[in-house]
Amino acid sequence: MPRKTNDTGTHRTRTTDRRRTLRREVPSTVGLLADAGDFAAMRGYRSFTFDDHDDYTDYLRHVEGLLRSLAAQGIHTTVALFDPEEYADYCGENGLDPDTAETRSRFTADLAGSGAVLPYTGQPIDELVPLLVDEAVRQATWEYATTLLAEVGRCADCGEDIGHASFERATEALTRLVAGAGPGHHHFVCSIPTDTQQLVAVLHAETTDDPDTPPRVEGRDGLDFVTVLAAGLALGGPGGLVVRSTTEGHRDRVHGWRLDRGRLTVLSAAAVFNAYCTDADTGDPVAPEPGVEYCPGYEVDAPGPHH
Repeated sequence: MPRKTNDTGTHRTRTTDRRRTLRREVPSTVGLLADAGDFAAMRGYRSFTFDDHDDYTDYLRHVEGLLRSLAAQGIHTTVALFDPEEYADYCGENGLDPDTAETRSRFTADLAGSGAVLPYTGQPIDELVPLLVDEAVRQATWEYATTLLAEVGRCADCGEDIGHASFERATEALTRLVAGAGPGHHHFVCSIPTDTQQLVAVLHAETTDDPDTPPRVEGRDGLDFVTVLAAGLALGGPGGLVVRSTTEGHRDRVHGWRLDRGRLTVLSAAAVFNAYCTDADTGDPVAPEPGVEYCPGYEVDAPGPHH
């Protein structure tokens, strides 16, 4: 009998160890509320862990503790932006009771596949929140630009898909933009006003003087940038594009272009200077940065007719 008892205890120990090991192989997703307003909205649910005695700072402290605990167990964790309005819509569309932990868990799990998420790598919570908000803005911008390209339709003259053609043009233009910038670190910004919002895409690229070494572009920046630029080309409205290049041993250089009727048009050095040295909100002049050279753009748009 003692031996049997010992075998049973050993079996239980092994079972527990195996479950712990398996738990470390199951990823986790933690929903994060972006600000105090979102936190207040969720406190309207009775089943929400926090109440009127807690504030957003308390909430962030507990979330950070949870993230650290999961990381200490070796569990890969992603953080998803939890939007209370989207949550309410989700519950209404799926016929779910929003005032349960199970529904919040289900919504968070779905966010992992379609929402704005970031891997948790030990970032302090006050750094993680703005990074997650930026990721949400980036994703929303890309989705909206993609929708615009899909809806712009076909050319009335030749029947070509304008969105597809604009995407190809934008891809080729980006290749010329990076190549023309020369060796160094390059910071591109493309801004396209639309009827409902301002689309902004940012691209960081590293290039060398070795023609056999391709440019290094961070993450999804290339796809996002091309999609926004393509939307600007397809819509045919106004827009702007600038690049600031930093090369060791040289002054920083700024080049610029404007979008005009579906074309990327080179800006003069004076126009680039005026754009950089004017307050966008007030129109007042701003002192030029020391050590910066304001340069004309260079040709990046292929010649010929465009839609």
